[in-house]
Order: sequence, then structure tokens, then C-alpha cells
Amino acid sequence: MTTESAQSTFKQFTGLFIGSSVVMIVLGALAMTMPFAAGIGISIFVGWLVVFSGFAHLAFAFAARGAGAFLWRSLLGMFYVVGGFYLAFHPDISLVSLTLILAVILFAEGVAQIVVFAALRTQAGSGWILFDGILTLVLGYLIWRSWPSGSTWTIGTLVGIKLLVSGFTRLIYATTARKALAVFS
Repeated sequence: MTTESAQSTFKQFTGLFIGSSVVMIVLGALAMTMPFAAGIGISIFVGWLVVFSGFAHLAFAFAARGAGAFLWRSLLGMFYVVGGFYLAFHPDISLVSLTLILAVILFAEGVAQIVVFAALRTQAGSGWILFDGILTLVLGYLIWRSWPSGSTWTIGTLVGIKLLVSGFTRLIYATTARKALAVFS
């Protein structure tokens, strides 16, 4: 691969990164302006993911060797399907559970981002990754702290904030990388 084609590939990659950052910023703004609708949408989406996972479990049951394994895999698949439909059609109930799950996910993501920062701390713009990681930890704590009473607005608002901050962080990081490429060109 020539230097010119590597630079072209890197420029295309950073362009896609910038585009996805802008999408994250727009989605974050929408989620913050309509937090309950965003939370309900997330709950419905998760419900349908569980339904499709149940169908996958049911299909996997046919690979079982023996009646007992087939029965247990089939029952598990049916529980997933029924539970997923319940979540998808009762998103207000699943919103409370998802709020707590989101707190755990954001906490884990914040820790992971801080680990990534530690590995990239010498890179230009890496401080933004640390900032994003710390803010993600704080958002996870805020969600956990307001649970369950704040479940109707928490997911939409905090996911919106998270998308905005992550979008801006990635946008700044991508533009910094692109500027560094221009220096070496």
C-alpha cells in the first residue's frame, strides 16, 4: 500500500467518523427534547430484540441432541419470545428495568473509556476520551441515583446527553486526527 493510498484511506475513515459523530449529535438532541418518547422507543426496541433472540433460541433447539435438550431449549426460546412481546407491548414497565440496566452499562463504558485513555494518553486529543469516560461514569451514577422514580425521563434525557457528548468527543478526535494527517502530508 502506498503512502498516498494509506492517506486516502485514513481520510475516508475520518470522514465516516465525522459523519457518524454528527448523527450522534442530532440523535442526542432529539432524545433530549423528547425524553419520554426516546425512553419508550428504546424499551420497544429492546423488547423486539428479545423476541428475535427467542426465535433464534427456538431455531437452535432443533440442533439439540436428545429430547431433554430440545425441550429445555424450546422452553427457553418460548420464554424469550413471550417475554420480549410483553416488553415490546408494555414499554412503560420495561422502561423502569432498562433504566437500571442503562446505569450499569454506562458505568462499564466509562471504565472502558478511561482504560482506553490510559493507553492513548500520549496522543493528541486523548484528553477528550478521558472527559467522555468521566462524564459517562457520572451519567451512570445519576441514572442509578434517580431510579426508579425518574425512569420516565431519565433514559431519554441521559442517553441524549451521552450521545451529544460522545458525538462531540468523536468529532473533535476525528478532526484532530485529520489535522495530524495534513501535517504529515
